[in-house]
Amino acid sequence: MKNTDTTKIKNIVLAGQSGCGKTALAEALLYRAGVIDRIGKAADGNTVCDFDPEEIKRTASINLSLVNFEYGGFKINLLDTPGSLDFAAAANEGLFAGDTVIICVSAKSGVHVGTVKAFNAAKKLGKHVLFVVTKIDDPNQDFYNTLQSLKDAFGAAVCPVIVPEIVNNQFKSLVHLGRMKSYTYDKKGVSVAADATGIVLNDKDGITADSLMDGLSEAVAETDDDMMMKYMDFIDEGGEGTPFTQEEISHGIHEAMRTGKAMPVFTVSCTNPAGCDLLLEFLKYMPDPTNAEALKATGKDGKELELKVDPDAPLSAFVFRTVADPFVGKMSFLKVLSGTLSADKELVNATTGATERIGKLYTMLGKKQIEVTAAAAGDIVVATKIAANTCDTLCAPERIISYAPIVYPNPTYRMAVKATAQGDEAKISNGLQRLLEEDKALSFTLDTTTKEQVLAGLGDQHLDVVKAKLKSKFGVDVNLEEPKIAYRETIRKKTDKVQGRHKKQSGGHGQFGDVWIEFEPTDSDSLIFEEKIFGGAVPKNFFPAIEKGLQESVKKGVLAGCPVVGIKATLLDGSYHPVDSSEMAFKIAASLAFKEGMKQASPILLEPIGSLKVTIPDAKTGDVMGDLNKRRGRVLGMEPAGDGLTVIQAEVPIREMHDFTMYLRQVAKGMGEYTFDFLRYEPLPANLLDEVVASVKSSSEEDE
Repeated sequence: MKNTDTTKIKNIVLAGQSGCGKTALAEALLYRAGVIDRIGKAADGNTVCDFDPEEIKRTASINLSLVNFEYGGFKINLLDTPGSLDFAAAANEGLFAGDTVIICVSAKSGVHVGTVKAFNAAKKLGKHVLFVVTKIDDPNQDFYNTLQSLKDAFGAAVCPVIVPEIVNNQFKSLVHLGRMKSYTYDKKGVSVAADATGIVLNDKDGITADSLMDGLSEAVAETDDDMMMKYMDFIDEGGEGTPFTQEEISHGIHEAMRTGKAMPVFTVSCTNPAGCDLLLEFLKYMPDPTNAEALKATGKDGKELELKVDPDAPLSAFVFRTVADPFVGKMSFLKVLSGTLSADKELVNATTGATERIGKLYTMLGKKQIEVTAAAAGDIVVATKIAANTCDTLCAPERIISYAPIVYPNPTYRMAVKATAQGDEAKISNGLQRLLEEDKALSFTLDTTTKEQVLAGLGDQHLDVVKAKLKSKFGVDVNLEEPKIAYRETIRKKTDKVQGRHKKQSGGHGQFGDVWIEFEPTDSDSLIFEEKIFGGAVPKNFFPAIEKGLQESVKKGVLAGCPVVGIKATLLDGSYHPVDSSEMAFKIAASLAFKEGMKQASPILLEPIGSLKVTIPDAKTGDVMGDLNKRRGRVLGMEPAGDGLTVIQAEVPIREMHDFTMYLRQVAKGMGEYTFDFLRYEPLPANLLDEVVASVKSSSEEDE
């Protein structure tokens, strides 16, 4: 593939609800462009974009896939994103790299939460948007209801351009309203055009091509003052004035799309593939990378910048995706944002300050790599075996800049990782570190209290895929279990002085240590030790051993063996033997005093409490507040967040929150999100004590 200048590059993202036909559309476009000689199917596991074993197994996209091809003198970088919320990180990476977003909508199922989220994300990033209605040949399709739902959801800027002719509820042809032409297709996607004037598009509702022209003409009129005047004259004259010419409509559609004043709606069938020729032709008119929204960056001096894609500026490229391939090695997906990137180039990693040498560069056709020598500003290529990570900026030494990182969803679904075979811990850690480079919506931490390795992601499917990748890529099996809760123990009252006496005689020197210690509550998380010994009842050289015995004892309390916090121990008295006393004897004596003192000091179990901030649709606030009450949560307040959303702030015990991610996704239909952070410890309710103690002890026995 030859190096293409920036104005001939089109970066197109396929986004939308899971199952809406994104991968099928990519397959149909590749076929229509002559890149592949047959159309694959997800069900058969033979599509270009869904080549990962897990995608084939699940018949659904889980990764961002890139296909580069040429059509009509243009280079098209097509980015197929997953629609599932569990793999939203890959969708965010695709949206960053693309300039125009095609939001696919199934004519069978219509607008869903994935449609809305894709639209909101695209608009937030300043991307150009058009809709493509798929599955038009499904017997249960309802295109015109889907079109209306798009208008209801996204406003009057939604305008139909390619619409289907439906006869007896069956797809017959496609009508290009901008040209007023009707296109019929054979099984290979070859089209025959005819005049569409007066054609009835939907015999059930009597919709005609002429009646749909109003919305299109209004969108065209919005692009130019003269066009608006002409349109208003036409309306004022009751439709008897001069209508827009085909040239004016065609130009107006493209201009409205470029300025964001209109969001065209196209219709395709991916099976033959009808309409893909018209869509490919339209993509040639999409904005090139220089017309994209300016990107935020930071200069070497720390000043904030806004930079457009510029082929004449010093070289800069952004790593928007990383793939950990056990065979090829690390693959870094780069979008060149200024200058020209060439193979064997030496650049500076602005994030780390290190020098990076670019080896070979490739364009991609799914999993197939095609070597290239250079990439112009706006283009997308892959470099292998470089040290840079996702969100790093590579740039020429003469201009050091860092582009703002991609925003990723917060990983909230947590599971503990357990090796199924002893000795695999190092392999697990190594594999997860590689996958963390690949997936920025994952986190992996060690809970220092429970000693568990905890993996967090966006949902159960997300972590299930990570588990499968650990096995297939790194040859290690793991189990995922609900994480343990890091309970604590403390005391509620002060004790009288408690004796700890250790005496043992076994021939020769014996062992003797005797202490009297007072225990009381305190605000400190760690043990506070003091001594008030008078008259040398216990020699000073044994004080460190006594403190050490207490420090080791607070690691396991008397209720459930949990760490003890909020306790102060004061050494008041004791006795010693000039021969048999030793540091070990006093250490043991201190631990005996601790156990007895804990029993006398009204010990209780503490549970961790988290601070919750959840954003949900207004209509779901009652449901979520009711659920938080069931989880023993305390709602602190609510406030509007705009766009029909409400923020609820609450404090909730961590033990009650394990499945909240999945609950919120279900009740809010994917439109909710939250953050949850550790806040403090509070006493566990007495009615839960026996259950928790039994659970903690059972878990400890299993670990042993």
